[in-house]
Amino acid sequence: MYINDNGLIWLATGKERVYLQPSMCNRHGLIAGATGTGKTVTLKVIAESFSEMGVPTFIADIKGDVSGMCVEGCENKHIRRSIDTMGIENFTYTPYPVRFFDVYAKHGHPVRTTISDMGPVLLARLLGLNETQTGVLRIIFRIADDKQLLLIDLKDLRSMIQHVGDNAAEYKLSYGNVSAQTLGAIQRALLTLEDEGGNVFFGEPMLDISDWFDWAEDGRGVMNILECQQLFQRPLLYGTFLLWMLSELYELLPEAGDLDKPKIAFFFDEAHLLFKDAPKALLEKIEQVVRLIRSKGVSVWFITQNPSDIPESVLSQLGNRVQHALRAYTPNEQKDLRYAARSFRANPDFDTERVLQELATGEALISVLDAKGVPTVVERANVLPPRSSMNAATERDIQTAIFGSPLREKYAQTVDRESAYEVITEQQKAEAEAQAEEEERKKAEKEKTAKAKTTKKTNSAFSKAASSAATSIGRELGKSIIRGLFGNWKK
Repeated sequence: MYINDNGLIWLATGKERVYLQPSMCNRHGLIAGATGTGKTVTLKVIAESFSEMGVPTFIADIKGDVSGMCVEGCENKHIRRSIDTMGIENFTYTPYPVRFFDVYAKHGHPVRTTISDMGPVLLARLLGLNETQTGVLRIIFRIADDKQLLLIDLKDLRSMIQHVGDNAAEYKLSYGNVSAQTLGAIQRALLTLEDEGGNVFFGEPMLDISDWFDWAEDGRGVMNILECQQLFQRPLLYGTFLLWMLSELYELLPEAGDLDKPKIAFFFDEAHLLFKDAPKALLEKIEQVVRLIRSKGVSVWFITQNPSDIPESVLSQLGNRVQHALRAYTPNEQKDLRYAARSFRANPDFDTERVLQELATGEALISVLDAKGVPTVVERANVLPPRSSMNAATERDIQTAIFGSPLREKYAQTVDRESAYEVITEQQKAEAEAQAEEEERKKAEKEKTAKAKTTKKTNSAFSKAASSAATSIGRELGKSIIRGLFGNWKK
């Protein structure tokens, strides 16, 4: 174990050992560096240490190499050199308890959420809606909530949009104006999302975040790994979905105050996607969640190439920092390099900006929070080797973990219960039947009226004919009578 007698996490070794304070891990952390400099190894060492302490973790696996944590590591010359030079005693390779999740249900338990649960803010970002369209989407959600209509999947939302459009005049006074043009734009955005495969994670059973809080029989925290190789091909989908997960954690957990160690650790790889092109209102919500979630015992770790990828309002809340090497070939990269160097508490023994370009793979500049919450002076150190495999797990290893998981049955089968689509469809059917009955009634009434008019007209004609005939007969009778009197009928 990399946990010393005082419960500190041994993370790296430079002139001295660098320890991470578990009680300060809910102040969050940053793992940064150029591609191939050792960020994944650092992530693994920290995640393994959390697991050893009984802290469950969630890890987004973009390249697939994090999956190897379910397999014990094996000897190579680089690890052996680290073991010898760092003085690591009783080093043993070991697998860790891992559960795999996958939005596309290929390499893990399927991950789903509902439209209602994701909410209008995140969904608007996912759909790429502008401010006006987002406002209308909020109205649609509000009407659905007020009418207690569940929005589970995309067909529910499409039905709800159509319903609001058909009854826009009725809702205008209570909820505001909803134009057909805006509703059409939202419908087109939904079609685009569906064409890109974004409908696969809207449905039930939705992911229960509380399932992440589990432990192996030996007390180690379970690692929940989200396979993201395919999901990452749609960056907006990836960023929005992981943000939803983080918000779910925030809503699920009660206030915890200061803890000896986190309740759970959340590792967000390629974290810049969380903030890229995000509107100001969403950025403010992200900042708020990151700031407040630490009081609920959640340790959030952002993994990215450069600290400048993360807004300053969020970066200022990341107290524990591991910065691997950066390259500076262009003016913009040189600017980023200076930015990264200035984010550390300076060490008088070396030039931080210069060292950042000299770091070897697996080496990093590290500053952590001490027991009082004060950032330590930056240290140049080598990160310890992980005990699990450095390579990606094989398909067989992953499938073995999936079939051995107690969650397999829970998430295997989709559920399509009654929701907005079914309710609105049934309502439309009832209205159509009622309209048909009304039309039949009106038709029958019309036919009855027409028949009555025909009868009256016939009677009227008959009366006129009878009257005319009576008159004629009268006249004829008169003549007849007259003629009869004279002995003959004169015309």
